[in-house]
Amino acid sequence: MTPPTARTWSPRGVTPIVRVRGRSQRRISIAALTCYKQGERSRLIHRPIIHQDHKSGGRRSFAWTDYRDLLADAHQQLGKPIVLVWDNLNVHRDRRLREFIDAQDWLTVHYLPPYAPQLNPVEGIWSLLRRRCQANTAFTDPTHLMRALRRGLRQVQYRPDLIDGCLAGTGLTMTTPRLQPQ
Repeated sequence: MTPPTARTWSPRGVTPIVRVRGRSQRRISIAALTCYKQGERSRLIHRPIIHQDHKSGGRRSFAWTDYRDLLADAHQQLGKPIVLVWDNLNVHRDRRLREFIDAQDWLTVHYLPPYAPQLNPVEGIWSLLRRRCQANTAFTDPTHLMRALRRGLRQVQYRPDLIDGCLAGTGLTMTTPRLQPQ
């Protein structure tokens, strides 16, 4: 929410002072799942969190319990087994989260290669948000930013063609041909 620094027309040697309202120590995190199934509309399931004050020792990002709750909510919402393709975020590989995943018969997890954001369809969702609801907006406070993010995510949820486009942007397909033994 802090504006970029730029050159000014102030006299040489005189540093201009620009006051910026709305700067806070709060941080916003969003976790999202893009859900695809052949013959059904694509879905987006997301959970935003405002971390009130991460400078005073609070957590700066999602904990493994937040991801656990997101997966449980997604399973309840979809009502079907989930095959999850995850990036290599350290929290995704947390021991306690892996124990939770191993205990669930409805959840199968595969990990992307170590650095492959171009294979993650959710990266396309973040790009859509930056170009749509965050573009050309000066947010007055964290709640204004959160309202805009929720509205933008809701708009993406109502447009399954956008979610399909995020999968197409990765080059992945719904059906991957199996390798034939030679």
